[in-house]
Amino acid sequence: MNKDKKSYRILIIEDNPGDLAIVEDFLAEQIRIPTIVRAGSFKQASAIICENVLPFDVILLDITLPDKSGQDLVAEMLRIAAFSPIIILTGFADIDFSIKSIALGISDYLFKDELNASGLYKSIVYAIYRKKNIAELKESENRYSNLFHASPQPMWVFDPATLRFLQVNKAAIALYGYSEEEFLTMTLMDIRIAEDIPQAKAALCKQNVPNDIFKSTIVHHKKSGELMEMEIYSSPIMIKDKSFRSVIAIDITQKNLYEHNIVKAIIKTQEDERYEIGGELHDNICQILATGQMTVGMLEKTLDPPKKILSGQISKYIKMAIDEIRNISHRLAPAFFDDTTLEEAFGRLLNSFNPQGKYKISLHFNNAARIYKVSLEIQLNLYRILQEELRNIEKYAKAERIDVDVIIYHRKLIMQIADDGIGFDLNIVKKGIGLANIRRRTELFYGKCEINSSPGNGCKIIVTTPIPVQIQRDTQMAKKNQNSQSSQRVMKAH
Repeated sequence: MNKDKKSYRILIIEDNPGDLAIVEDFLAEQIRIPTIVRAGSFKQASAIICENVLPFDVILLDITLPDKSGQDLVAEMLRIAAFSPIIILTGFADIDFSIKSIALGISDYLFKDELNASGLYKSIVYAIYRKKNIAELKESENRYSNLFHASPQPMWVFDPATLRFLQVNKAAIALYGYSEEEFLTMTLMDIRIAEDIPQAKAALCKQNVPNDIFKSTIVHHKKSGELMEMEIYSSPIMIKDKSFRSVIAIDITQKNLYEHNIVKAIIKTQEDERYEIGGELHDNICQILATGQMTVGMLEKTLDPPKKILSGQISKYIKMAIDEIRNISHRLAPAFFDDTTLEEAFGRLLNSFNPQGKYKISLHFNNAARIYKVSLEIQLNLYRILQEELRNIEKYAKAERIDVDVIIYHRKLIMQIADDGIGFDLNIVKKGIGLANIRRRTELFYGKCEINSSPGNGCKIIVTTPIPVQIQRDTQMAKKNQNSQSSQRVMKAH
């Protein structure tokens, strides 16, 4: 028979010499060299455990000792021998007591009358490995707990079923301004802005897939109401055999603000350059051509009829060149003056884009968008987005119809550009420069850009830009004044 060659340090706490001898024989049958330490009472066992620096590999405990027994003995042994697995050996079959003992932390509960060498050996090996695994798990949990609470980044654990916070670290408490007690009464939706909640709930449902790690960029608010842009990393975690999700949150507000300012500076530089080129074309090149046109006109008086026809054609071509240069200069440097609305600017752009009537174009502004004069910055930005998309349509879409709709609704300026062209696969062209420019300009004013297209189904771009509360108030006042003027006209008519 092959015996286990490992070295086991075993403490047997047994006051009956006969039972002690039987247990030692069983151990000798399965283990080549067991190191056995004996104790006949709780007091003696307690002293042995205290004297030994290293914990025993296993403790075999008779629960009826001269100086202590039953539940009190179990509780005390678990306290003083916390690092060693304990197996109870008893001659009494008490199911309720055995269940309570296992629940308290006893590794196994064996009846002496049913005991044999193989069963005892298997119980010992199982108890040792179980204790080792529990110790490793606790160590892992302690490491996680230390990392969790010491992390400089906000972290929390939440229940995906209820979305409630279960744990938050100090960094989260410091950043968000809620106390730990407040956090534990809240759900994830309590730190989201109201308009994002429906979309957030839908996204969180997708995170219930085991082993998946999710990353997203979202807007949170502090207890004070201050908004933050957060980069969220969420992964599954098991706690007490139940699946939850842990989150690391990184505040990227300042980083995004810095990048936003860089993009804004780049776009401003581009606009300045466009205005300079447009101005040069309009003020210099057009003037030179106009002078040439006048000179040709003066020469016509000295020419014979055949040459007059030729000079007339030259004048016509020069005029066409002047008109085309003016159109280009206006596209490069649109003249948004104090009395110019976005609708008028769009109308001019669409007319210059479609001089030969190649496309059926519709332009629609709702009353709110028509009444309010959008700020110069937003107006120019939306103009450039429309300009970029018209360029894409002309180059790729093979469309016949273009619809442009602009509305102000729920404190948002929404621009939709749709065409009936051949469409495209978003997965293939979503990284194109044109679409990237549209997205960048949209984000410049904290807006969102949604692109819907598929092969054969045209393309629809929806740009949503939040507008300040003051814009909404101004629009409401404009409507009020318009209604008041209408009422006054009606009164005068009567």
